[in-house]
Amino acid sequence: MLKIGAFADEISPDIDEQIKVCKQLGISLFELRGVAGKNVLDFDQPLRAEIKSKLDAAGIGVVSIGSPIGKVDIAKPWSEHFDRFKIAVDMAVFFGAPYIRLFSYYPPGGEGKGDIMAHRDEVLKRFAAKVEYIENISNVTMVHENEKGIYGERLAGCIDIMKSIDSPKLRFAFDFANFVQVGDDPAVNWPVLKPYTVHIHIKDAIMGSGLVVPAGEGDGKIAEILKDAWTSGYRGCLSLEPHLKVAGHSHGETGADLFKIATDALKKVCKEQNIPLAG
Repeated sequence: MLKIGAFADEISPDIDEQIKVCKQLGISLFELRGVAGKNVLDFDQPLRAEIKSKLDAAGIGVVSIGSPIGKVDIAKPWSEHFDRFKIAVDMAVFFGAPYIRLFSYYPPGGEGKGDIMAHRDEVLKRFAAKVEYIENISNVTMVHENEKGIYGERLAGCIDIMKSIDSPKLRFAFDFANFVQVGDDPAVNWPVLKPYTVHIHIKDAIMGSGLVVPAGEGDGKIAEILKDAWTSGYRGCLSLEPHLKVAGHSHGETGADLFKIATDALKKVCKEQNIPLAG
């Protein structure tokens, strides 16, 4: 069976509300990104201890640290960014999360300000350094998410990173909507990226407008891809990142009511494709 996860900060900034709604919806895993208006990399010791205690008491695990690592101008100082990455690793160890979600950099000046493809060597150099850092940290793997404006926004950049780094410490988090929003067909990209995919984000979008919609209502080919993933042996998490109200730079907003709609849509797709879900 597949487990459903959630970027629960899209429900509410309040950890108690996040847990309450996820329990009601049968969601057993968090992609931990934000609590109390703070990004996961900025949690102080008391806050992270409180979050872990409450998640443990609720029987909810952390599947991934939803970090913003790599979602930054590549000209910004590497040492500062690498220090932030080390915090993400510490958070993964603390929360027992097997994955750290990250990205592959904007061009100098930020998103849309230039050609990030011209900085390929620096992108790969930075991923190699991260792989080396976590090489001996067991049970922690980086997962690269395709995202608009970064080196790995389209298939070509994503597969270049996977093949060039070629490490079990760096795998792929497949995001349907993000591919749709840059004009890529997820059904074309999936067979190529499937061997590297260990994590799946659930959000759908309309080709052309880029409007984000519940799973199965857009052009993400979610039903057919999830069916193939299941029959091919994928047994990981389906992590809801609905973005049905707000899609921010390092956060999203959906709210409890719309999050239920997003969850129900995913459950409907899985039921129709005979994909069993836990919970």
